[in-house]
Amino acid sequence: MATPANKSHRDLFRGSLDVMVLSVLADGSQYGYAIQKQLHLHSGQKIQAGSLYPLLHRLESEGLILATWDKSSARERKWYELTPAGEKKLCKSAADWQAYIARLQGLVLPAIRRIATHG
Repeated sequence: MATPANKSHRDLFRGSLDVMVLSVLADGSQYGYAIQKQLHLHSGQKIQAGSLYPLLHRLESEGLILATWDKSSARERKWYELTPAGEKKLCKSAADWQAYIARLQGLVLPAIRRIATHG
């Protein structure tokens, strides 16, 4: 059974997936499973392949990432990389995210302080 804290973490994770995937790809080309591992490493949340690949396809259709097949080894892999449009989107999304967090902290932190001093 999901606890409210777990649900809150999952909701935050889902709402941040685009910027997280673009951030992973800012370090260079990655294939799907490697992206999945990086997301788990940095967020503590697991993303299923059934959620990740549709997201990657959408980002590709929006021109934010480019997918290419590497057939040079026994196992073909689809590699993903940021496009210039993806880099711009990442920068804009990161700035929006930072501004939102700052506004949220302005609301939440004083409330926590009040509770800590009066409760």
